[in-house]
Amino acid sequence: MSIARLTTIDLPTFPRSEVAPELPASIYPPRVERLRQRAADRGIEWVAVYADREHSANLSYLTGFDPRFEEAILLLGAIGRPLLLAGNECIGLARVAPLPVEAVLFQELSLPGQPRDRSKSLSEILADAGVRRGSRIGMVGWKAGPDRSWINAPAYLVDTLRAAVGEAGSVEDATQLLIDAADGLRVVNEPEQIAAFEHAACETSDGVRNLLLGLRPGMREREAVRLLEWSGAPLSCHLMLTAGPRARHGLLSPGDRIIERGDPFTVAFGIWGALTCRAGFVVEDGSQLPNPIGDYVERLVGPYFEAVAEWYGVLHVGQSGGTLQEIIDRRLRDPFFGIFLNPGHQLHLDEWVNSPVSPGSRIELRSGMVMQVDIIPAAGGPYFTTNIEDGFALADAPLRSALAASYPEMWERVGRRRSFMRDALGIDLHPDVLPLSNIPALLPPYLLRPDRVMALGG
Repeated sequence: MSIARLTTIDLPTFPRSEVAPELPASIYPPRVERLRQRAADRGIEWVAVYADREHSANLSYLTGFDPRFEEAILLLGAIGRPLLLAGNECIGLARVAPLPVEAVLFQELSLPGQPRDRSKSLSEILADAGVRRGSRIGMVGWKAGPDRSWINAPAYLVDTLRAAVGEAGSVEDATQLLIDAADGLRVVNEPEQIAAFEHAACETSDGVRNLLLGLRPGMREREAVRLLEWSGAPLSCHLMLTAGPRARHGLLSPGDRIIERGDPFTVAFGIWGALTCRAGFVVEDGSQLPNPIGDYVERLVGPYFEAVAEWYGVLHVGQSGGTLQEIIDRRLRDPFFGIFLNPGHQLHLDEWVNSPVSPGSRIELRSGMVMQVDIIPAAGGPYFTTNIEDGFALADAPLRSALAASYPEMWERVGRRRSFMRDALGIDLHPDVLPLSNIPALLPPYLLRPDRVMALGG
């Protein structure tokens, strides 16, 4: 069995276009039709999709529109043009959504204190649309609960829908139509969407690479975060960067603390379709680690990298989520590692869509899935953590051919990343696996020496 060791490499570069691929407007109507068919198969006549600034992925996937400041509601019947309800500040954007919609002003979606004198009530809008007593409505919030009566959407919306359909009708959760880990509409992506996500992964991974190359003791956290060179692309989660005692909490935003030699350090940079995260210590080598963790690499980082490498190595279309879980359970079962979340999940406009990876999961990975390596030790104490979080796509032969034909520059980067992982890191991938990150599986435990990384050998 290959053993993880530290090795010195030249950090890879994979030049990308500065212009991100745009999704064509033609991609949205087929998505809506697929949702209509899924809903009809479940006996659902109407689908209502709720979105807000934090939870806009489902609505944006269907329409190309995401609310800014306000909330929004999409109402989709079995036929006809969808209704997109927006408030005062978003109605203009709703009218030019890539999906052809009937944009309806519903001012209760507006910010507090703004005018509410020009729109109909929600009940009137529903009635005008054709929602009647006895209708069956599927409500898409942003995550599914323990059963279909559990709806993650505002009470006023659910209450008004239930009043509109009466006791003869029903309102039930339908979020899984979009995010079910096995076959939700958003967990299987078109070639155009994969290309857009690859460009996003280039930005986040290049940003983290820049940070690794530029990080120095004496910087403030807010100074270090500028090294990411965020372009202004919409974030999929708040930007995280911390050093010192706060880094142990993992999820915090940068502050004014000065980064010191020997600090634990973590960074996570996520935009729509991609996230890159790394963690380690602000040192050049093990001699600079705080006592008593001189064996940090041997005890934590090495076993972690070996587990991640095996996890990568068994990926392919048709692999079960339970097999991926078993690798981590077997290799990192010692409580010292503190693994408690799903080791891997699906990735989309939101950082975490769902996860097919869990104990005993029989869910099979599908061509078109975009996923994230997300295996996070929570060792606690002085050992802190280590982390590789990168995105990848799964693609069978027809999808690979489509991507190669339509996006040759992306395809060339994917091939070079695969070669890098094999030749420099010792991780051999199945042809189905397309790494999207420009620092794929690159793990430097000593952050002031980003050229000293973990690799398999021996």
